[in-house]
Parts: sequence; C-alpha cells; structure tokens
Amino acid sequence: MKEIITIPDTVINNIMQNVAPHWGQLGWVTYKRTYSRWISNKNRSEEWPETVKRVVEGNINLDPRLHKDNPNPEVVHSLSMEAQQLFKMIYGLAATPSGRNLWISGTDYQKRNGDSLNNCWFIAIRPQEYGNSHIKPIMVSKTEKAVSMPFAFLFDQLMKGGGVGFSVEKNNVTKIPIVDHAISLQIIISHDSAAYDESLATGAKDRDKALIARDALIYVLPDTREGWVEALAQLIDAHFIGNYKEIVFDISKIRARGVRIHGFGGTASGPAPLIEMLKDVNVIINNKVSAKLNSVDCTDISNLIGKAVVAGNVRRSAEIALGDSNDYDFITMKQNKDKVYHHRWASNNSIITDEKYANYGDVAEAVAKNGEPGIFNLDMSRNYGRITDGRQNNVDATVEGTNPCGEISLSNGEPCNLFEVFPSIAEEQGWKLKDVVTLAARYTKRITFSHYDWEVSRQSIAKNRRIGVSLSGIQDWFLKDFGNRVVTGFNTEGDAIFDKRIVHAIDELYHNVVQADNEYSAVLACNRSIKHTTVKPSGTVSKLAGVSEGMHFHYSNYLIQRIRFQETDPLLPVLQKCGYHIEPDVYTKNTKCVEFPVKSEHADSEHFASAGNVSIAEQLATQAFLQKYWSDNAVSCTITFQPSETQQIAPLLAKYRNAIKSTSLLPYAGDAFEQAPKQPITNTEYKACLTKITDDVEMVYAREHGLENQDLEIVGQQDCVDGSCPIK
Repeated sequence: MKEIITIPDTVINNIMQNVAPHWGQLGWVTYKRTYSRWISNKNRSEEWPETVKRVVEGNINLDPRLHKDNPNPEVVHSLSMEAQQLFKMIYGLAATPSGRNLWISGTDYQKRNGDSLNNCWFIAIRPQEYGNSHIKPIMVSKTEKAVSMPFAFLFDQLMKGGGVGFSVEKNNVTKIPIVDHAISLQIIISHDSAAYDESLATGAKDRDKALIARDALIYVLPDTREGWVEALAQLIDAHFIGNYKEIVFDISKIRARGVRIHGFGGTASGPAPLIEMLKDVNVIINNKVSAKLNSVDCTDISNLIGKAVVAGNVRRSAEIALGDSNDYDFITMKQNKDKVYHHRWASNNSIITDEKYANYGDVAEAVAKNGEPGIFNLDMSRNYGRITDGRQNNVDATVEGTNPCGEISLSNGEPCNLFEVFPSIAEEQGWKLKDVVTLAARYTKRITFSHYDWEVSRQSIAKNRRIGVSLSGIQDWFLKDFGNRVVTGFNTEGDAIFDKRIVHAIDELYHNVVQADNEYSAVLACNRSIKHTTVKPSGTVSKLAGVSEGMHFHYSNYLIQRIRFQETDPLLPVLQKCGYHIEPDVYTKNTKCVEFPVKSEHADSEHFASAGNVSIAEQLATQAFLQKYWSDNAVSCTITFQPSETQQIAPLLAKYRNAIKSTSLLPYAGDAFEQAPKQPITNTEYKACLTKITDDVEMVYAREHGLENQDLEIVGQQDCVDGSCPIK
C-alpha cells in the first residue's frame, strides 16, 4: 500500500493546542497499557497524538483512488482534509475506531495482513474450498472442498487477534464425510532447540531417537503462523483422504517461549500449546473412525484451537459456537465440568432460532444456572434491517451467523468492521453528530478495500461492504441531552413507552450514516453497504473516554474497577507512587491487580440507573428500541438479572423474540467473587479511596518514562461484559 497522505506536524500541533482528549478516569492508563505501540528508533512507546496519526494515516491511504497512477490532486487534497478532521475527532475522543484499529492501523503488520483491521469473523463448519488464499492446502487442491478449511480459517484468524463465530448446525456438520482412518501422530524436536525440554514434557520426542515409518508424512513446521495452521490442516485432512497412516511434525524451528514476536507484538508461547492441541484434536478424530464428526466434536476441536491461542501472549481467544435449538447434546455440552475446565470454556454457546421458536422455558432455566445459551435469531438477521423498516425478505440473504459478541450478522467468511461514536462527548466538543457519523462511515468503508488473506472473505466483503457504525455511552447521552432514560414507562400491556425526542434523534442519525455510505460508495464505484449500524458492547475503548459501555448501564454509581498488569509493567511503580492499591492477582501468576475508584457519569442524577438496579424488562426494552430505530445489524448487550427476576426471563424472551436479533443474559454478580473486575461501593467508600491517591499517573509517568519495556504482555483484557470479545 502506497502511503500518499500524511498529516503535517503543524496541523497536529494546532489541534493539540485547541482540543483536549476527553480521558475517562481510567482512560490514559488504559490507552498506555493497551494501544500504545513501541517505537524502536526512539526507545519508547507512543504518545496519544502519535497513535492517532498512525491510525488515521493507515486508514485514509486505503482509499482505492490513491492507488492509481498519478492520483487526482483534488482527491488527494480532499482526503488530506478528511484525515485532519479524523485526527481532530479521534484525538479528542469524540469517536474512535475499534480497539483493533487503534492497535494495528498504520503498522507494517497491517500492510502485510489486511485481515488484522477487522475485529471478528464468522465461518460455517463444513467442507469448503481454500481457493486463492494465503494458506495452501497440502492434502487437497485449492479447488477441492476440504474438511480442514473452516478449522484452519478459525485458527488463522484467532492467531491474528480476531474473534470467530462458527456454526455447528446439523445442516453444516452433516456435510463432513465419514472419518476414513486413524492417524498415528508423532511430534519431534531437535535437541538443539531452546524449546526442547518443555516440548518433551508436553509429549514431543527427541528427533534423533524417534522411530518413524518409511511411508510417514513428515512436515517440518516453519516458525510462522501459517506453519501452525497448515500443520493442523494436514492432520485433519489426513483422516479423510490419502493413504498416510502416520504423520510426523518436526517443530525444531519454532521459537521458544518468551521470544519476542515482531509483527503482532508480544512474546512467543513456544510450541507446547501447539503440541497439546494437535494431540487432542487427533484423539477426537481417531475416536470417530467409520463415523461422522458431530456438532459437539466440531465445537471441541474449535475450542481446543482457541485454548492453544490463549496460551500464547497478547491474544485472547474469542469464540461463539452456534448450534441448533433442538440439538440437546450441543446445548448440554457444558454440563461436563471436566471438559469445560479443559477446553470448553473457550466459547460462548448460543442457539439459532427463528420466528417460530417458542421453547424459552428450557432456555431460561439454563440461563438462570450459568448464563447460557445465548440466542441468535437467524430469520430476523436475514430478513430485517432496522425493525422499524419492516420485513424485507432476503435483504441480507447470505447471513449464516454472527460474531462472538453478537452485534453483526455475517455471511460465511465475513468480518465485523466497527467504529465507535460517543455522542455526548462529540457534542461537548462542538461536533455535529451528522459529521461524526459521516467520518465514521467513510473510515469503515475504506477498511473493506484492505487486502484480505482468504478468498472466502474477499468474496463476501466485495459483495456486502458491510460496516458497523456503533454508538457508545448511550445511557450517558440520553441523560445529558434528554434528562431521562429512553424507556419512560410501560403501558398496561407491558409494552415500553419510549421518549419520542430520542426516537427522532436516533432515527435521523441512522439516515445520516446511510446517506454517507451511499455517497461514498458512488464515488468509489463499489456496492453500497448491505448494513451500516450496530451497537457493540465496548469496554476497553469506552474506558478511554470514560463513558458507559455500548448500551449497557453503568455497573454501579460508584465502584472499584480492577485492572490486571504484568508484574514487570512500568506503570506499576508509577501507580504505587500515586497511591493506588496494588496486590498480587489471586488467579494468575506474575500478575498484579490494581484498584481504581470510579464515579460513573451522572451518578447523582435522579434518573441514573445501574446494572445492579435497572430491571431486566427495561434492559430488554432498551435493546429492542435500539434494534428498532438504530441498528440494521444487531445490538450486543449482556442483560443482567437479579435472582428475583429469573421467572421473568422466559416470558420476556418470548415477548421480544421478533424484536431483538441476538441477546445473552448473565446473573448480576456484584462483588460475589474475589478481585471481581468491578465491585460496587458507596459514595463514602469512594471518597475514602480518593484521599489515598496523591498524584496524577500521566504526569508522574511522563517524568519516568525511561522505565518502559517494549516486550510487555497484556494481561486479562476484556472488551465486553461476558468476555467474548477479541483482545483489541
């Protein structure tokens, strides 16, 4: 990608003099810990204006008109002005791209891996062609349907830091042929490898001592992401085709645990997680010789892949498994606690429903116990945009699933493409919301012109050009601009009454997004986006600006927010000097837990409601409101409920079954477990915590930034309530 447009330092300096970033109480610490990249030639990590410059320049130069010979000077000038507006908007935190873009956009890694700009993906678990993809199948041709392809896709995207939704519906997995024969698997390693001892302890064998059959398939893994994926693909396909009875993987070239990864960032996990995963997957398939893999087998394989990725460094696996609503084995698979502990924790599981589904009693009973399954309405996702626009048969006909957080309806191989707008902050900084969402729509549209590694993705993206402009800090915006929440009451039939002013504002904003997309699509001579808007769960990004997360209500008026840091993080001594309480993490070795006292926005308003006291009925009504008037994709929200509300779950899910495309529920935890990420406290306790904080973290850090370490790992990141989002 040629980089034609850059933002002059004079422009940046002028913006910095006139705009102050709207840091939340945890904003700067969250930014520095999560999105600030190491600058090798300056021996330090980025500062916020450097991050924003990198992100904006990485995006604006994706405009395909710049890639022609001798681009039109008027186009270059127009996009240069747009880049400056984007810088101003993002720098002030009126809106931001997804966390993925804050981390990757503008890097060499992005230029090599266009997939890296997208948060999440979806793949159907059925035999598929690899086509012209960067992963080259070895056991089959690129035009043959391979059992391995969806698993290879999932593994590849997870290792790039994305989350993956996958469908194990019976109409997908029944297309997998009968397992033809068992495979004897050997994994060998050279004694010279730095990972030798750890690998032998995990089940590998000394390369010089291993007994290998003459007709064995031997594959020497390169020290690359592709090498790991291709090894898995060979192992899976060998069970179904060919005459190999033994496969030998030589892992001698794989770097040892702790060695720095130069592309995505972080440090290597070593080969041990790969060894475990390959062995476990082989056992599952060997046990099904002369039979077919079922939905549970396919989910287990996907979960084992996710487990291997988690054992790495800065990545945290995010998966959602989608199964049939009548697949009892799938629905109950998490009742096997041993397997949950071993690998089944790696996905949130949801059932696929349609407008006829009515068995919400069983769902409610299961949800009340452990928060699963979630619900994904495939019929609505295919036939509706916004609910207020009515049924539009096959408006999104190729949708098969969703992403791990459930806010985007996706076709096979398609990704999410997100941008987050904070309306109350944007207005406070003098922006017209129409201009903000226009910039957001254009930013996401350009991402669809990235180079994508998988042919299945290139096809779906070129056809759909799907974008997801999201609103966040929604509850804060409603209280600030309108003085109340959107649900003002319920009528005698139990239907929610919405504030008409908010209905008008949201509806107008939606049409602004569509107009911006239509106009830019015409200029770029590409398809209009099939859908445009969403509400993502947010979490880490909303902490930057200090707003409520997506459509969620603040957790409490006052709370302790706990953030986990690697014990070598240079922020820790600074936080300690400033008076923050720090203690060893009780769940993870070599990790410290820091407590931050937080007062929620509008905490003292008479109309303020928190996740601890807002009713399940109002939460679902709010989600339905946003699905009706704002989101033509879906609205991600984890509905929290109190023990006294469990009897309401089934009737409310039935009531909103044709008003909400996807939803999940969790019991409100409060401070039910040790070192909870969020712990409600009183106003008095909050003030007492503040008296112990003696200095400003950002200012102290600026004086002592020489302590930095570019190889830090990110610990325990979570971008949404149920932890189903990718790490960045």
